[in-house]
Amino acid sequence: MAETHQKKHDYHIIDPSPWPLLASVGAFFIAFGAICYIRYLNGGSFKMFGLEWANPWLFYVGLAIILYVMYAWWADTVKEGHEGHHTRVVALHLRYGMIMFIASEVMFFVAWFWAYFDASLYPHEAIQASRLEFTGGQWPPKGIEVLDPWHLPLYNTVILLLSGTCVTWAHHALLHNDRKGLISGLALTVALGAFFSFVQVYEYMHAPFDFKNSIYGATFFMSTGFHGFHVFVGTVFLLVCLLRAMKGDFTSKNHFGFEAAAWYWHFVDVVWLFLFFAIYVWGGWGAPLAG
Repeated sequence: MAETHQKKHDYHIIDPSPWPLLASVGAFFIAFGAICYIRYLNGGSFKMFGLEWANPWLFYVGLAIILYVMYAWWADTVKEGHEGHHTRVVALHLRYGMIMFIASEVMFFVAWFWAYFDASLYPHEAIQASRLEFTGGQWPPKGIEVLDPWHLPLYNTVILLLSGTCVTWAHHALLHNDRKGLISGLALTVALGAFFSFVQVYEYMHAPFDFKNSIYGATFFMSTGFHGFHVFVGTVFLLVCLLRAMKGDFTSKNHFGFEAAAWYWHFVDVVWLFLFFAIYVWGGWGAPLAG
């Protein structure tokens, strides 16, 4: 009788899970709480059902729920892998899911590049529509000093390219069962990712323009800022992989978690190269450089 219930396929039917529902609740709290938070920051009021909702707490509750769901859901996925449920077919589908996620991220950045090129190729319309004090149909707008692309942006380009090399080294070390090389490569990648974020924060602190006073600053900070957020997420992703590698979780045959992190990191590298040449080099060409 037991043999009749034995699984004879490569598919894994997961157990009932509370995480999709809880993630939806957390996402709703974040969305609704963000509206309340914005009202709070602007000194406004948001009353509903006789209660004052203009406060930051609902947003933070939603964020806490999402972070907990992320930890618990991925912990369950790791557990399923240890139990042997990530068969060849399941691993293939996990890879398809990661590819679709990165494709959606590509389209996300396409939107920001579109906004930047629309403003830079048609500066007269963009500057006029923004109703700001900068005048003239040129890009960057008159009165804007740009960052020197061959200073901090070039440093960050080298940092990211080196980090991509290190994560590739770690991947090859894993495939050849070199545990020391895997840990060393991942540790260097995480350190370089953190250093990139530090340099970008320093650059933002010394930028000669801000977000709200020009279309140039708005498009610059939105595109580079979202990339910086992705670098932070990728660094955390790789840090988790480093901790798992130190525990011996990955093998040369079963390491999709690390592989997904490496794909994501290479995606971040490629996006930065486009940002560097399109925004820092081409986008600031001919404009006065900040001291």
